[in-house]
Amino acid sequence: MPRADESSVADHDAAPAEITVILNRALAGDGASREQVYTLLYAELVRLARSHLAGSGAVSLNPSTLVHEAYLRMLRRDGTPMRDRRAFFAYASTVMRSVLIDHVRAGAADKRGGQYTPVTLTTGVLNSVAAAEDFSRLNDALDALRHVDERSARVVEMRYFAGMTEDDIAGELEVSVPTVKRDWRKARAFLFEQLR
Repeated sequence: MPRADESSVADHDAAPAEITVILNRALAGDGASREQVYTLLYAELVRLARSHLAGSGAVSLNPSTLVHEAYLRMLRRDGTPMRDRRAFFAYASTVMRSVLIDHVRAGAADKRGGQYTPVTLTTGVLNSVAAAEDFSRLNDALDALRHVDERSARVVEMRYFAGMTEDDIAGELEVSVPTVKRDWRKARAFLFEQLR
């Protein structure tokens, strides 16, 4: 996968509709589109990776490595078209979280019985819930939430991990902003109980 630097990405201005078309061609297996979408969206993927890594504490991945690993996983997706760029970044965020969890678990397995490395999660909203919690425990709590309330789990992923606004989340989930706020409150309460 060729690496695009952030300055070259800025030179590739494309309309959001055009990016969605290129993105869907890439997900359908078109090699040229895969490289083109990677170049067009690399800087945004790196920003998303930095956000994930900031929330995962001592994980020894760098943003570029996380982007590369996540992008390779994203390309193995079933090819179902993405509605738009917002849907792509919500999906990218989920895949990055999965890569981080796999990395954390592999590191813990290597320690032969050692405990998971503590990871501090920082956010103004979840500080009281998970400031001292381990990244792997948060993932397990999110999985439990997904079994109870799939949409609320997606709200957490999009808001906490992808840094999406309530308006963006509402648009992606095709619900109202008050519904997103309600799901966020329910998710916080559920995660608090799971992480206590």
